[in-house]
Amino acid sequence: MDERPKMKWRIEDIPVFHAVVATGGMTGASRSLGMPKSSVSKSVARLEQDLGLRLFDRNSRRVRVTREGELFFQQCQKILDQVSEADAVMTGLVGVPNGRLSVALPPAFCEEILAPKLAEFHRRYPLIELDVEATTRAIDMLADRFDIAVVVGVQEDSELAQKVLIGGRLIWVTSPAYLSAHDIGDDVRALESHLMICERRYGDRALMIKQHGHLVRFDVGPRVARINNPLAVRRAVVHGAGVSFLPEHYCAELLGEGLLVEIGTEVVFDTRAAQLTAIFPSRKLISSRARAFLDFLEEICTGPRVP
Repeated sequence: MDERPKMKWRIEDIPVFHAVVATGGMTGASRSLGMPKSSVSKSVARLEQDLGLRLFDRNSRRVRVTREGELFFQQCQKILDQVSEADAVMTGLVGVPNGRLSVALPPAFCEEILAPKLAEFHRRYPLIELDVEATTRAIDMLADRFDIAVVVGVQEDSELAQKVLIGGRLIWVTSPAYLSAHDIGDDVRALESHLMICERRYGDRALMIKQHGHLVRFDVGPRVARINNPLAVRRAVVHGAGVSFLPEHYCAELLGEGLLVEIGTEVVFDTRAAQLTAIFPSRKLISSRARAFLDFLEEICTGPRVP
């Protein structure tokens, strides 16, 4: 008795469907695959019938992938990646990651941590076509079709696979000149009175902090400037903009050089508030190029020097 699972759809329709989504229409898929447009249309229609789902909304000029189509596209991408991996093994190319890799990173992470190491990444993996978007917007891995994204903070409810890259903390800092000119206390209200600027992600929501072992709610006041880049906040503080709180991994170098001073060590934020996490669709079906990039990120984030 054959107990193998039986698919409702034909495997040969997968590359066709994938090409329609990737190229934005039947015409683009026809050109990409080198097959008649009528055959492309027939393949897609057959796949929709077999699945019992509408994968595209169509009009006379264009097709638009449906939500169900987007979900199926992600599964098709995994299938095709696995086929590519299997083909690489059989042709002796395993261990040589190649192809396009789309990545979304916070701008500060991209500038401070990845950019100085990009030459090394290219030296190791010259066949990977790295496409990086530096952005502070919320990432939708499915809709935006990123292979990997790095996000700030805890991702407890995410259905995506995750890898914590940096588990750093938020610390209070100021410049040596500002500290010498002002009598700054060591409780949250004293620190707050010198707070001029902060990163927007922390300024637009209530934060829980521990002060001398006791939990205290902390809300950034309306007169505090908010900027969506921690490097801009850091620069402002170095040049005299009072006190602020920043991820430790963006302050380590300047603390070592004496351009910043850590203060308020008894006023502690959630240790995960500045955590940086890589998210990606799947652990089991991750491509060799994505795995190579993830391993590289982990290496440069846990190495001896993280700016």
